[in-house]
Amino acid sequence: MKSMDPLDFRDATLEDINPLVALVTSAYRGEVSRQGWTTEADLLDGQRIDPEVLGQDIARPHSRILIAERNGSMVACAHVSQENGAGYFGMFSVRPELQGSGVGKRLLAEAERVASEEWQLPRMCMTVIDLRSELIAFYERRGYRRTGITRPFPYGDERYGIPRRDDLRFEVLEKSFHTPPFLKQTPT
Repeated sequence: MKSMDPLDFRDATLEDINPLVALVTSAYRGEVSRQGWTTEADLLDGQRIDPEVLGQDIARPHSRILIAERNGSMVACAHVSQENGAGYFGMFSVRPELQGSGVGKRLLAEAERVASEEWQLPRMCMTVIDLRSELIAFYERRGYRRTGITRPFPYGDERYGIPRRDDLRFEVLEKSFHTPPFLKQTPT
């Protein structure tokens, strides 16, 4: 499949929970995830997303699970929500065999559009396991910056996976959508 093939976006419903869990798991866990570059198989075992939490995210206000479909088939998803006056981006998953095809870039752009245009938020934040340098570099190429703010990994909460290492933590990345007026260049 070419990256320019039609891609349709829609919001998830409760009926999408099982296919979403399968998609997210395939992108991050187990041998199948090794087909793509986003695998966390060397860092974590177990589930990547909890079906109950996913249902809560679908149902709660200011929270959307975006699904990217091609020819009616789910190929990618992401969670975008409003938190602390900013957009929050997470659960970013692309079918492993489509990673690197441009699908993820287009889904990220759609999530940013929702936060920036529909919700009028000034920035998007996310957390990434700080050992994932290739993933952090992907986001940096798309305008995100490392904030230096870290958050602990939820050890002991198997809803987020079973750690294979004891040094996991998240780093907060951030992207501003709007340039403050005093920073805008004026023609001279």
